[in-house]
Order: sequence, then C-alpha cells, then structure tokens
Amino acid sequence: MAADAPLTTLIVDDEPLAVERLQLLCARAPGVRLVGTAADGEAALRMIEALSPDLVLLDIAMPGLDGIAVARALDGRAERPAVVFCTAFDQHAVAAFDLAAVDYVLKPVAEERLAKALARARTARATGAQPASRWAEEFWVPHRGEMVRVSADAIERIDAERDYMRLSVSGRSYLLHQTISELERRLDPERFIRLHRSAMVRRDRIARLSHDGLGAWRAELVDGGSVRIGRSYLAAVKAMAGR
Repeated sequence: MAADAPLTTLIVDDEPLAVERLQLLCARAPGVRLVGTAADGEAALRMIEALSPDLVLLDIAMPGLDGIAVARALDGRAERPAVVFCTAFDQHAVAAFDLAAVDYVLKPVAEERLAKALARARTARATGAQPASRWAEEFWVPHRGEMVRVSADAIERIDAERDYMRLSVSGRSYLLHQTISELERRLDPERFIRLHRSAMVRRDRIARLSHDGLGAWRAELVDGGSVRIGRSYLAAVKAMAGR
C-alpha cells in the first residue's frame, strides 16, 4: 500500500457526542478516510471483518463486549488494524500495552493529540506488524493530562511508592500504577535487576558494589546515587558481578 494512501478509519464508541467529536476531528485531519462507526464491540468486530480498516479508534468502557475484549479478539490476526484506545480512564493502559495498541488517548480527545496517534498508526501501517517481544519494550504513563510512552531502555531506576512505581528517566520521573513484582516480570532480566523489595535499576547504571564491613551492601550508581541491596537479592547481584 502506498505510504500516502488515506488511513481508513473506524470509530467505535457508545457515546454519540464522543463519536461526533472524533468524526469532526477525522474530517479535519489530512489523509484520513472515515469508513464507519460502531456503537458496541460486537458491531465493531463485524465491521472490521467487512471493511478491513487500517485504524480503529476504540473506546474501552462500552456495554457488552468492551474495547479491551475487542482488541483481544483482534490479537493474533494476520491482518489486524492498528488500534488507538480513546478513553476517559487511564487505568486501562497496562492492558492496552499488553495488546500492542498503537496509542492510548484520553478524552476529551484534543486535535493535536489525535494527530500524534494518527502519525503512529501510519508508521505501524508502513512498517507492518512486528513480532511481539517476550519483554516489555515500552510503557504508557499518565503525564500532564495525557498518556506518554516511556521506552524500557530509557528507564534508569524504579522505586516503589505505595501503589505506584516511580520510573526515573534522564532526570525526569513518571508514576506508573503497577506493582514492582509485575514490572520485574515484564522487564528483561538481562537489562534490569532488582536490588531491594522496593527498588530496581538498569544493570548498566550500576558503577560498583560497596559494603559497610558489617554485611550490608549497596549498589553505587553512575549518577552518584546508591541503593541498598536487600538480603534476598544479594546473591543475584553478586552473581551479576561474577562473585
């Protein structure tokens, strides 16, 4: 398909005002051709089968088959459309990530924010579906009223703060609503290591290991910070260092 071909788009939302807003935004967006709308998940799947759109702008909270279920039904198809979730709630971002959605846009959808999502959908169409990695490559986190992507490779340190994880990225930080055990399961252990029940770091951020002479060890980081190593994690950390 030509790179400049219109991005055929299906809107799925049970709220008429939300549908109308997306229709207006799509009408103003260059290179977008709206092929239809659906008000529930079952109708969405039928229309996707019949129309083969490039992109689905998909609400999550719908009666019956919700948006997450629709995306799961599409997962694994050889010719699946790109999915951009358009929702009023940010707590579904982890599930959306698992389903390889192109983007996650919070309502009310702003014109410039939709433009970014459309650009990502075009990139996905141009590059084609990529094999899913066993490990998380990116996370979506709420930041200043929108959801932003954080590359796993860019995360330097993770610290637990009650029900949230603080992701430290190049001098900035983002809060992600997820447990540290879940993050440990998602992140490549060749790149990240858990040092404490409330802390993980990217392995290449560790400059050296030090101890106080009484058995307590710390990981000294390249930025000058340090993290205490919990006893349960010390053996793995020493194994990383070849000791």
